[in-house]
Amino acid sequence: MRFKNLDGSGPQPASAVFRWAVLDKLAGRRRKSARTANVPFTQPNPAALARPPAPGEQARLTWLGHASWLVQLDGASLLIDPVFSQRISYLIPRNAPAPLSPAQLPRIDATLVTHGHYDHYDRPSVLAARAPVILGTGLGKRLPLPVRELSWRDTERINDHVRVSFVPAQHWSRRGLFDTNQSLWGGFVVEGRAASVYHAGDTAWFAGFKEIGARFPRLDAALMPIGAYDPPWFMEKQHLNPEQAVQAWLDLGAKEFVAMHWGTFKLTRDVFCVNVLPASALRCTSRGIHPGARLSGEGAARGRRAGGGQTHGRAAQALGGAVGDEPARQGIPAESRRARRRRAEAEAGARER
Repeated sequence: MRFKNLDGSGPQPASAVFRWAVLDKLAGRRRKSARTANVPFTQPNPAALARPPAPGEQARLTWLGHASWLVQLDGASLLIDPVFSQRISYLIPRNAPAPLSPAQLPRIDATLVTHGHYDHYDRPSVLAARAPVILGTGLGKRLPLPVRELSWRDTERINDHVRVSFVPAQHWSRRGLFDTNQSLWGGFVVEGRAASVYHAGDTAWFAGFKEIGARFPRLDAALMPIGAYDPPWFMEKQHLNPEQAVQAWLDLGAKEFVAMHWGTFKLTRDVFCVNVLPASALRCTSRGIHPGARLSGEGAARGRRAGGGQTHGRAAQALGGAVGDEPARQGIPAESRRARRRRAEAEAGARER
């Protein structure tokens, strides 16, 4: 069985892959960018992560690099797309170290895998978590762990307070030479009493973001990929650039934007740019898209503490609270004080114009 996107599309044809991988390289049409870069990094305290928040307490997110996350809420610890290995596909090295080792993880209630590409499904890392695995249809073959395969819009309950739903994405899948699109790809929505979090996995922009936002109208955070988008003619069918990620977040209607899928692995020729999100947001605003103050992940984009927790790049370890160097407040406020100030300044500027 071969899966397709909601619009019926699949991966790029072989001719496009050959142009991208061979012809453009020989012709010198590829953008030149550094293979490595210094990106913000902070070592989390494993003891602070050892126990998930109790039901009703503040949710906690920890970015482990690329698309890897530790999501803790309402008595559950969930691992999403874990990659602890030093290389993916045996070829691409890490640009930044993994902030935790598998031995430092808390007890994991479930590992969620969005799709089969090696930068998201690292089999040794999934095995090291020693937890039940939730993934798309066709991807759980030969895993020596409890497996629950989901189709789009299926839901799995983790405990009495937390459930996860598998939602569509605009992408594709392959792990070998002859298994293209034989397993399903997607994103996850994690819902609890404390928060609702959307993890996009890998995706291009598509109309399905509005459908997801309509089905889950109270998303507190959207974890959005912003890297591996160059060259656009080839990558825009499978990945988001920063501006498209902002538009997708607006379509979702989530309160907070948190950028991921950058700075860890050099997958394409776009640069490792620490401040790419704020600049992109300004470009979106100039075109009439007004993200406003809800881009409150901006403090973490500069490598600071976000929400009172340790950060790895843009990762907020705790949802809510003041963005920047100030400690978090309890609960999940819709806006930080800095965000409210920026929104007020933006509205004042708009009135003056």
